[in-house]
Amino acid sequence: MIVEHLLVFYGLVGLFIVAHVPGGPIPALLLGGAAAVTYLVRTREFSNRDLWRPEALPPALPGMIARWAIFSVLAAAGVAVFDRAHLFDMPRQHTLLWLLIVVFYPLASVYPQELLYRAFLLHRYRGIFRTDRIAAGASAAAFGFAHLLFGNVLAVVLTIGGGWLFARRYQKSRSLLTVSVEHALYGITIFTVGLGRLFYHGA
Repeated sequence: MIVEHLLVFYGLVGLFIVAHVPGGPIPALLLGGAAAVTYLVRTREFSNRDLWRPEALPPALPGMIARWAIFSVLAAAGVAVFDRAHLFDMPRQHTLLWLLIVVFYPLASVYPQELLYRAFLLHRYRGIFRTDRIAAGASAAAFGFAHLLFGNVLAVVLTIGGGWLFARRYQKSRSLLTVSVEHALYGITIFTVGLGRLFYHGA
């Protein structure tokens, strides 16, 4: 299982990164998400309710929103101080693209990522990690590694932190809807305040 985990989340993903596959990561994400959900729904030990579980969202929302609000203020302040020319550049200069991201990013990018890096990874390889925290760390590391695709350190650092947060949220809520909402909030903030170019493949 350890070898399989390394091959899937580092070998295959690494090949994708260095191959510069046309079309960007979204088609690969959708394909990978489809493969993950097919595996999960056919696995007896996995509860299909974890793919949605909407009742877990309301009690988690206050803490999620408070943490996200702090992040949003700090992110906007950071861009204002260190890269003011790009502050809110996407909604100001590329409004239609920004609106498309707000609408489609949660569906085409966030949910497939959560299928792969939370639901699939944490279920499929649960036997090789001794504790939930170690498993969350493995999820965060693999998630950060995938963002080497964008060719900058900040994207990797932010997604390692985000990967840890999302993995722990999923472990506690058992709700892919809940963790996807949280992931989408942070992602939309990044594209809004002026950090989107660090995460945008341009495809």
